[in-house]
Formats: sequence, structure tokens, C-alpha cells
Amino acid sequence: MLTTCLAWATACGSSDATGSPPGSGGKSNESNHGGGAAGRSDSGSGNAGTSSGGIGTGVGGSGNASGGAGGVGSVGGDTTGSGHGGSAAGSGYGGSAAGSGSGGKANLGGAAGNAGTSGTSDKLVPKSGALLGQYYGDGDIAATKTKLGRTLPVHLTYWAWDDDWTSGATKADIAAGRIPLVNWEPDGIDFKTIVDGSQDATIKARAAGAKGLKVPFFLDFAAEMNGDEAWSGNDAKLYVDAYRHIHDLFVAAGATNVVWAWCPNVVDTDGTNAATLSYYPGDSYVDWTGVDGYNWGAGDWQSFKQVFKDIYPLLAGKKKPILIGEMASSETGGDKAAWIQAIIPSLQSDFPLIKGVIWFDVNKERDWRISSSSATESAFRSLAADPFFNQ
Repeated sequence: MLTTCLAWATACGSSDATGSPPGSGGKSNESNHGGGAAGRSDSGSGNAGTSSGGIGTGVGGSGNASGGAGGVGSVGGDTTGSGHGGSAAGSGYGGSAAGSGSGGKANLGGAAGNAGTSGTSDKLVPKSGALLGQYYGDGDIAATKTKLGRTLPVHLTYWAWDDDWTSGATKADIAAGRIPLVNWEPDGIDFKTIVDGSQDATIKARAAGAKGLKVPFFLDFAAEMNGDEAWSGNDAKLYVDAYRHIHDLFVAAGATNVVWAWCPNVVDTDGTNAATLSYYPGDSYVDWTGVDGYNWGAGDWQSFKQVFKDIYPLLAGKKKPILIGEMASSETGGDKAAWIQAIIPSLQSDFPLIKGVIWFDVNKERDWRISSSSATESAFRSLAADPFFNQ
């Protein structure tokens, strides 16, 4: 559980050479997530936001000066254009067809990117398909590459509050061309001390280090905050205030390469999603919405679609790309290989805004490993080779 990964804080941010010990594994309906540490990053801006305008790209496509006319997934990488700003006639993550985006205005190209800073999130949205990533809890990156025939583009690592996650595995990922997904977990930290500035020295140090990395990467701070992790004591307002304080210090430090991923548990502590969005920090503080969810198997067996079907409409309503920050399936109670084989068809037909999925590869609360059987390993190898995950 939580203490498992924190006891291995350095190893949880492992490099290619060594495997990571068990870290986080939040339950879909029993979110007792393992620990480590996590973080996030900042949102894009539109004209009248803070970027400089120009012919740039927003999260939902490209357009002239203010807003994207491109459709969903039509994404570019110019950081000086509009961020989540709205769209003229094209939908996209930042707006709706002839509607408003995050600060956008119907049929006027999207006026503002809601106080964003640099259009960074569009750099990590694939032009088609989705990103595939993994937490390496069952063999290191090199061994998994041999198993799968490729290295996955996103690497999930866990870090404790005081860990310097801007070095070590994060730098190694960047050097190797991977996208770091830094999961920054504030275990033992009273969120009131974040809000009142008592933790500012740590936050500013991480912000400076993040800026120094220069390239975009995912930062997921205090994931599964609505579940049993209860980082802020399940106090939604306190969580939001702390998140915003951290975000604002990063922006002030110029760490605009950080892409902020907000990843609640797939259900709240009561098994519903009634309170999930009360933890949402706001459009100007989030680049990708997200979710952690699992098929716990046995008598609670759920298909991939069933795991995420209830929370998806809430996340999709934010019109941002969606990241599954953790997912996996148990072997017991159903066909895990078939569960894996259903992922791509379900993403294509049911969850088009999900643009990144991360497999939690470890034998922990359940045997989540991609190699829990030869059939599941074969199914995952085929998944990793599919063009949908190779854009």
C-alpha cells in the first residue's frame, strides 16, 4: 500500500537499469492506492490569455491567431498559439463546434485560454490514436522492451513529497526520448501547510528543476484525491486550494513545460461520482483530465468499458484530453486477454477523448502484470504493436 512505495522512494523513480518495486495501485471501487509520489503541469493559453497569439495550435486543433478550427486530435506543437481556447467551427479539446471552449466564444474562434501559460499540453496529444505507457513493477524497461518488441513512450514513476523528481529517472526518460509521467504523492503532508506557504521552499525547488528539464512532461499531483488516498482528508476545497497554490508557484517560476494531469479515482469513497468534480481545480489549472481505474476481477469483474463508463462523461465535459493514469485487470473472474483485446475498440467507439493509457504492471493487490499468463502477455504485445498506439 502507500508505505510500500514510499519505503522505496528512490527505486520508484528507477532508470532503465533497474526495476521499480510496487508502487501505486488504486482500486476502481476500493481505491486503496499504493504509494510513491506524483505531480502535474500547466495549461495552454489562447489569445487574450497569456500566449502571444500567432498561428498556433490549441489542444483541439489549429487556427489563425485565436482558437482551433481543427477537429479532435488535430494537434500541433507551437507554444505561441492558442491553448485551450475554443474553436471557430471545429471541435477539439478546447471547444465545441460552434460552441465555447475553455474561455472560447461561440463562432468567434475562441477568445481566451483561461489564464493558461504556454500551450504545452498540445505537444503531448498524439495526432491520432493514443499514447501508451507503463509503470515498471515487473522487470525493468530493457527487459520489458525485449518482451514487447518496443519501449512504450510514457514512463510512470512515483515520488515522495521531498524527493527531487526532476533528476534521476525523469532525466533518464527524457534523454531516452520517453515522456515522464511524474506521480507526486504528498504522503504525510498537511495540505494546510501547502496553502499557507510553509511548503513553498520544496515547491519552488521542484518548479525550478522542472523548468530546467525544458521539454514537456506529465505531472500528476496527489492522484486519486477523491478516493481512499484521502490526501487532503477528502476535503475537496483544501485539495483544490493546495493544487492551485502549487500550480501558481510553478507558473511564476516559468515552468511552463509542465503538463498538468488531474487524475481522480474512478469512483469516490462512496462508490459514486457525486463528489468527483468538486476536486477539479479549474480549467486554467488542468491540461489533461484523467482517471485511475481497475478491473478487480472475481465477483467484481468489469470490462474495460464498464470500468470507465460512468466517469467518462464527467471528464469529457471538460473538453480536454483524458489520461488513464493507472489501469490494469485481474486474472481471476474472467478472460484478461480478452479484456486487453477490447481496449482499443472501446477507446475508438466509446472513449474518443482518452488520449493516453498507462498500465500498472506489478503483482500487488491483484496480479496486474501484463505477463500474469502467456495469453495476457501475447494480448498486450499485440496491443503495444497496434498502429493505434504507434503514432
